[in-house]
Amino acid sequence: MSEKYKVRNPEGLYFITCTTINCVDLFTRPVYKHIIIESLEHCIHNKELVIYAYVIMSNHIHLIVSSGENFRLANTIRDFKKFTAKKFITAINEYPESRREWLLKKFAFAANRIKRGQNYKIWKDGFHPIELTTREILEQKLNYIHENPVTEELVVNEEDYKYSSAINYAGGIGHLPIVLVK
Repeated sequence: MSEKYKVRNPEGLYFITCTTINCVDLFTRPVYKHIIIESLEHCIHNKELVIYAYVIMSNHIHLIVSSGENFRLANTIRDFKKFTAKKFITAINEYPESRREWLLKKFAFAANRIKRGQNYKIWKDGFHPIELTTREILEQKLNYIHENPVTEELVVNEEDYKYSSAINYAGGIGHLPIVLVK
């Protein structure tokens, strides 16, 4: 990981991005999005992860997060990615998936290139943490997260995208419990 992108302040608020290897559009089906949601819920309840904003796109997720005093953010995200990778492979094999063979070959090829004893590699290394040190930067990243589905023409209004915290910020109830930035 670059020296520029590290979690240096354990109490800090961070904008992070987790991207699939080769930007494979894995999260086009609800089953994979729900694996992410359930895993993030686990991190909230068991690893003191605090989520302020999120969006799940077709090949990446963006989060604004902080970590509790008993857990390091880097370790929580590492565990999240490791756990979800295993769950994705299980889901690819168990659920109707027209792209099964292609997905498994893609993820196996990525794993073979790094020789770490893995059969499949789903996520790119790292999570590109950017500490949000000012209100201006925080609001810019919050808007970026919520505008992502609109920019990709998935929805017209931010709050209409089911897999984003924009619903919460519009007064509704989204998939994840979040802390609203005020």
